[in-house]
Amino acid sequence: MDTPLATIAVVGLGTMGAGIAEVLARAGREVVGIDISEAAAGRAIATLEAATARSVARERITEEERRDILARFRTFSDIQAAADADLVIEVVPESYEAKQQVFRALDSVVRPDAIIATGTNALSVTRLAADSAHPERVLGLHFFNPAPAMKLVEVVSSVLTAPQAVAAVTDLAHQLGKEPVAVGDRPGFVADGLLFGYLNQAAAMYEAKYASREDIDAAMKLGCGLPMGPLALLDLIGIDTARTVLDAMYAESRDRLHAPAPILKQLSEAGLTGRKSGRGFYTYEAAGSGVVVRDALTPLETAGTGAAVREVRSVGVAGSGTMASGIAEVFAKAGYDVVLAARSLEKAETAKGRITKSLARSVDKGRMTAEARDETLARITPAGSLDAFAEVDLAVEAVAEDLEIKQQLFATLDKVCKPGAVLATTTSSLPVVACARATSRPQDVIGMHFFNPAPAMKLVEVVRTVLTGDDVHATVREVTAKIRKHPVDCGDRAGFIVNALLFPYLNNAIKMVEQHYASLDDIDAAMKLGGGYPMGPFELLDVVGLDVSLAIERVLHREFRDPGLAPAPLLEHLVAAGCLGRKTGRGFREYARR
Repeated sequence: MDTPLATIAVVGLGTMGAGIAEVLARAGREVVGIDISEAAAGRAIATLEAATARSVARERITEEERRDILARFRTFSDIQAAADADLVIEVVPESYEAKQQVFRALDSVVRPDAIIATGTNALSVTRLAADSAHPERVLGLHFFNPAPAMKLVEVVSSVLTAPQAVAAVTDLAHQLGKEPVAVGDRPGFVADGLLFGYLNQAAAMYEAKYASREDIDAAMKLGCGLPMGPLALLDLIGIDTARTVLDAMYAESRDRLHAPAPILKQLSEAGLTGRKSGRGFYTYEAAGSGVVVRDALTPLETAGTGAAVREVRSVGVAGSGTMASGIAEVFAKAGYDVVLAARSLEKAETAKGRITKSLARSVDKGRMTAEARDETLARITPAGSLDAFAEVDLAVEAVAEDLEIKQQLFATLDKVCKPGAVLATTTSSLPVVACARATSRPQDVIGMHFFNPAPAMKLVEVVRTVLTGDDVHATVREVTAKIRKHPVDCGDRAGFIVNALLFPYLNNAIKMVEQHYASLDDIDAAMKLGGGYPMGPFELLDVVGLDVSLAIERVLHREFRDPGLAPAPLLEHLVAAGCLGRKTGRGFREYARR
């Protein structure tokens, strides 16, 4: 195991195997590609030829370097070709039987000091190692798709793995320009362990007809900055693969969040496995294509409820915090007259001052003219009382996330606002219908959940209750489009779309740390580098606020009664200690005081 891992065999030349082979060949390694399918081997060669040709065209490598890369990649159909390899990476389908067959064959072919790595993302590395003639040389080397682009590599050791083997492949990962994260052997490891629970919940949410596939995917992309929506990602990964991973995770955890949603089984058994088959949650142009085409479930661009729309020319925003001022700015920029009301005129003036600074930054960055800034500010009228909402067409509440406070405010809006005014709450976790019942006109009440910072975030969750009028729903969707936001429809249930999917994922990340499975830094790195997330879960928790996060976790647990949604004890302990994140200077990490 002191070899420099100069010659590396890759067994299985599907999409992942071909990608790993490309990474290795570009890094100067001799690569032996092995696949029983000559067609798969041919596709792997074609993939490398096309990728290196693009690199030459973009002047990243020379034509001579391209020839050298191609010369370092040779393909074979016989496992005997791995005889001289220093490292063998197995990337065959996620099946113990298939992988064990490869391992048995390798035991009789490779040198005793060669390392054997499995590319599994779901199966037990320990079980595979135990069935091997030399379990000390077996470990997991989990690349992410597409391997040439994704930086993360999870190095998975079992209790049987020799430290020298771990050190050798960790050094290799660094030499390949990757970021290795050392993890123990449990299904899903770090990145997939967090990712697949989230994907499973999204599938269950869609199966329950709570929201459309387009709205679920748009909500997570626009509300969380994710590169892909969960259902599109399931199609990319392969629905059958996702089901296998979740089965393995559930077998160990017995957490209902990991029990595969029935729709995954139905689609898998029908052969609708995602992009590779041409159809999964979405329909694709052809098998293997990423181009989505219309199908029976695709919403029409002009689709509407047919309900009459109420005229909205003026908007009242109640509140003086960051969210209230952000929402007021959004409406004023879109041309609406805005009344910004707080508990005192002084607080309302302060909130308008925050908007003034925000618009000044936009002018400085060239995003708007000084004239447009002045026109926007002229549309905003500060007020020290909700009485100023007497003539507004839409009243938007953005006060503290406390049901009693919101109900009192809605009771006041009911008395103050004119008949026919739409009353909206920006709550992120409380029941909208409870606000509606505080009024004598629940049909006029709806949720408009903006995301922070409101001027920048494109998503608005439009939350209708069982009492919300069709015309109110149609009005709010139209207004949301006019303020250049993307509306997604969801019912009045805890967490709506985004928080219902986001916070169980964050909670599971905390549980990983509690169980000493991985460090904060490794988990954050895994989700950013392996999942393309803009922030790791602990960075995000500290930004959101641990107290806010705990409150949302409790609401989700109380509504769905799922033991897996119970807030992680570590989160409760940190909140009790006053460690609330960036706003207090300490949460999961410590921050410099400003």
